[in-house]
Amino acid sequence: MAEAGFTQQQYAFAAHIRQPDRNPAPEGIEDRRLAIYRELFYNNVEGFLSNGFPVLRELTDDDDWHAMVRDFFANHRCHSPLFMEISREFLTYLEQERGERENDFPFLRELAHYEWVELALSVAESDPGQIDDPDGDLLEGIPVLSSLAWPLCYQYPVHRISPDYQPDKPADQPVYLMVYRDGNDDVGFMELNAISARLFSLLQDDDTLTGRRALEQIATELNHPRPGVVIDGGREILQAWRQRDIVLGVNRPSG
Repeated sequence: MAEAGFTQQQYAFAAHIRQPDRNPAPEGIEDRRLAIYRELFYNNVEGFLSNGFPVLRELTDDDDWHAMVRDFFANHRCHSPLFMEISREFLTYLEQERGERENDFPFLRELAHYEWVELALSVAESDPGQIDDPDGDLLEGIPVLSSLAWPLCYQYPVHRISPDYQPDKPADQPVYLMVYRDGNDDVGFMELNAISARLFSLLQDDDTLTGRRALEQIATELNHPRPGVVIDGGREILQAWRQRDIVLGVNRPSG
């Protein structure tokens, strides 16, 4: 009986901390002490989200920001006790639970995802796998992509959003970006065009493709009158990727 009562008090305490306006405080606890917990819990979560989503925070006025964080704090049920996972939990809340709100930016979810990616990649574990030759020929060999290079595609140019630029409608074409972590553990972003995005996709989906074969396939898809131009341009892209540790080297083709 005592254990059940303690558990009920814990639930009552947690409910009050989440939504003090809707859930009364457990009996027998001084409000002055509860106020410390209410402030401590909320401020920890709000501070972590402010640091994790700095652009979104800068764009959102104080009332709307705290209303959104309060809604997340009160209604979302986190599946991890780790502070590093709070950003992922907040993204889940935005994508699956928040729904459409009148004052929300049209790019809210995409911007939040873009900002979350930087944190997620900074703590991701690396798996370089097999690399036959770090300095091998990127056309004749099979380029080995870093597991710490993530291609992204958005409707809005999220990498350009700022207090001075807030688009109200999607871009005319998909926005392709690459986020990567290099050998010094620095996270970088770069914009891709449709061809470089397609090249990365082909190499990612088929680990038997040489650089040349992937580029020849792209030239065929484009019905390009001069495939050599596509191959030369693709070589430059692959070389730039290797300099940024997006491509780690090459493997030898079988046979």
